[in-house]
Amino acid sequence: MPYSLVVNFVPRSPIPTIHLSGRHLHALFLDLVSSVDKELGTSLHQQETEKAFTISPVQLKLNRKLMQWSYREAIAAGTPCWWRITLLDDALFGQLAHLWLNMNRDQAWQLGSTPLDLVSILSNPRPQQPWANYVSYEKLYEQALDGTDPETSQQARKVAFTFCTPTAFRQTKFDSALPDRDSLFRSLLKRWNRYSGNPFNDTIFECIYPSFFDIKTAMINDKRSKFIGCVGDISFSLLGDVDPQTIKQINALANFAFYAGVGRKTPMGMGQVSVNNYG
Repeated sequence: MPYSLVVNFVPRSPIPTIHLSGRHLHALFLDLVSSVDKELGTSLHQQETEKAFTISPVQLKLNRKLMQWSYREAIAAGTPCWWRITLLDDALFGQLAHLWLNMNRDQAWQLGSTPLDLVSILSNPRPQQPWANYVSYEKLYEQALDGTDPETSQQARKVAFTFCTPTAFRQTKFDSALPDRDSLFRSLLKRWNRYSGNPFNDTIFECIYPSFFDIKTAMINDKRSKFIGCVGDISFSLLGDVDPQTIKQINALANFAFYAGVGRKTPMGMGQVSVNNYG
């Protein structure tokens, strides 16, 4: 079952910009995991293949279209912040349930050198926080449109994404900041087939064609590396004589993007996606 958790926290002292990087947030997530299961934290740290979680950058405001991924100034002490974690593996959520069911509000967690107070961890969707949600893989597939209903047939043939943080895709030995059909949907298919228990065939992509895009390049710099990706909107249309099962599978993958993210470095805050046709 995919989960999208929103962690609300308040820093006890200013958070320097250098500690707002994906590397430090990744370390904070592993610390949270290790606090309830040290072996699991070590295992996730050592994973070199597809990881069963994503994280977002630290956020100060709510924006469904774009997230803030870079800061020019430190975040002041006492500033309400939120941070998103998605889990793609049922077992991972179950192992971490103790963390949010029995959260110690007096314990300080470290983001770099900054102590944080965790205020709450949200998993249920709320009007004031649409980034929190959960759904079973079965329900995600069941709810996907298949084009057989005349009222939603046109909607079923169009899938739309917003890249909310810089997004790039591996092509051979290098990264490409320009999304195309195969790189985007194969990224989703790989994660869906790994965790859903309902694998799809990659031949379903043949009917997908880009129909709209409004994207731009965006760059993240830290002392270790430079990451160039894209942010903005892109839509794809399903063209030709497409059977309902294929339409349903494509829409299920598109809706899954909200949880899975797309592309490279999703466990470091990159590739966060809002799905414009997913309620």
